[in-house]
Amino acid sequence: MADTDLLVKKANLVRAWSMRATTAAGSGHPTTCMSAADLTTVLFDTYFRYDLKNPLYQGNDRFILSKGHAAPLLYTLFALSGAFDPSELLTLRKFDSRLEGHPTPSFPYSDAATGSLGQGLSIGAGLAYIAKNEKLPYKTFVLTGDGELAEGQVWEALNFASYYKLDNLIVIADINRLGQSQETMFDHHIDEYMNRFRAFGADVMAIDGHDFSQIDNAYKDALANKSGKPYVIVAKTFKGKGVSFLENKDGWHGKALKKEDLEKALQELGTLDEGLRFALKEPAKVTRKSQTAKNKESIQSLSYQIGEEVATREIYGKVLATIAQSDSRIYALDAEVKNSTFSIDFKKSLPERFVECFIAEQNMVGVAVGMSRVGRKPFVSTFAAFLSRAFDQIRMGAIGKADVGFVGSHCGVSIGEDGSSQMGLEDIAMFGTIPDVVILHPSEAVSTTKLIPLLVKHEGISYLRTLRPKTPVLYKNDDEFTLGGSKILRTSKEDVLTVVAAGITVHEALKAYEVLKNKGISVQIVDCYSINPIDKDTLLECVRVTKENILVTVEDHYEHGGLGDFVLSALSGSGTWVEKLAVRKFSRSGKPEKLLADAKIDATAIVQAVQRLIK
Repeated sequence: MADTDLLVKKANLVRAWSMRATTAAGSGHPTTCMSAADLTTVLFDTYFRYDLKNPLYQGNDRFILSKGHAAPLLYTLFALSGAFDPSELLTLRKFDSRLEGHPTPSFPYSDAATGSLGQGLSIGAGLAYIAKNEKLPYKTFVLTGDGELAEGQVWEALNFASYYKLDNLIVIADINRLGQSQETMFDHHIDEYMNRFRAFGADVMAIDGHDFSQIDNAYKDALANKSGKPYVIVAKTFKGKGVSFLENKDGWHGKALKKEDLEKALQELGTLDEGLRFALKEPAKVTRKSQTAKNKESIQSLSYQIGEEVATREIYGKVLATIAQSDSRIYALDAEVKNSTFSIDFKKSLPERFVECFIAEQNMVGVAVGMSRVGRKPFVSTFAAFLSRAFDQIRMGAIGKADVGFVGSHCGVSIGEDGSSQMGLEDIAMFGTIPDVVILHPSEAVSTTKLIPLLVKHEGISYLRTLRPKTPVLYKNDDEFTLGGSKILRTSKEDVLTVVAAGITVHEALKAYEVLKNKGISVQIVDCYSINPIDKDTLLECVRVTKENILVTVEDHYEHGGLGDFVLSALSGSGTWVEKLAVRKFSRSGKPEKLLADAKIDATAIVQAVQRLIK
């Protein structure tokens, strides 16, 4: 261990800059930085291996600040490691600063966007999983606060980490007793925390989080851990440690010190050596082997006959596995519904890159976000309805610029007898709130096969919506599909208006076309498989060439936030009347065709809407 007196001085410098930064900002959380200053000082001064010139180097240890409100601590640690001049810390929370109030990728040394508490351990588990699975030498450290340990996702993550024997994952639990408005759930009763961590399969050591000898011994023990269990350091600390009028005092959460209080606090810390720095350890050398394809199969070998009945969900696993044969970045994660999402086909082909996350969707998303940080391309699949319980994790992943594909099966009332609890009817709206997201909803096998490779190439959050029922193939195997594209399936010079559909309703629209044709009414039918980005040019052209300035959207999704609203946005200002046919009530169990009719989104409903509109 380094000289204790020197460590004390470095830890106090960390405290000083955390207070200076928040005072300059006029807001922030200095006291939660101060409780963890000793813990992180020993880590960065003695054990952390990192190349500052290459933050994404595969040999770098990873540090996740799960308690994201302690962002000044994260920034200070890297500033005092030589990443940038500490004077930049005084730009904290300014509009043009990369040092935001909670960590985001604008700060290149942040491994995750955090601040929505309870998510960091899942992200760390994803990072640790990659290291374990690919035999990479880095360790993953996750600093959690005690307040966030009330979040269920923390325990999902620990359950996952112990199941997969992630003994390269080190959790530092900063038990500083005080939350935002009161004491945390278990105060300073350290045994309560130890019992819970042990119950979820971790090796646990309790320490005084301000005793440098104990901290050092804990890190040595954690880094030597070969037990097959994640390692948790439960550290009893004091919020505001080092300053008498802050230490262990309630009412200081989220409060920056006024300038006069800052001066008093700095005086209590004693003489500060502003030149002190951490000397990060050099990371281990890593050479990633280039992967060659296991076989020469390509998606071109997956062919279908027009009219053949295939469920789009059946396409997902086999297409992704085919691409992954020659793309080692790709992982598939599933929430124990792999025989329904058909990610099971990926598992059969590439079991070493299939991750069973069990029924813990929030953790599954966090694990994927962690994998993405080190350049992997994870695809997450479950029923579309169950992704809604992980929306906060998806939102935070997007803020963190995660590169993750999501696949939701069993969408809409068309799933049938399972009933309303299993129907994804708000998923398009949910994903549609995320800037720059890609949302695709193919209607049949060929388009699904062609669209999945586009999601692999896309960087960022994407969502593929798949169907439970089998649907007839509509396209030739050599047809092309694009992000932001659509297909006009029926058109003539006599068309009175356009019907725009996606997924199951494309087939209902085609049935309606035949009925209307027999009645002497001609309409255009558009398969709007790309909901975002949407094919605005084609939609405007459809309106231009039809007799009526009317467009009908029909979707197996709730009325607000789905296909209809994306079309409305695209045509805003064009003077087009958009009639939305969508699900407007909770559904129930029944045959798919009965439920489509009950929701008034089947062929009969389309025919009735067209007849009403042209009158």
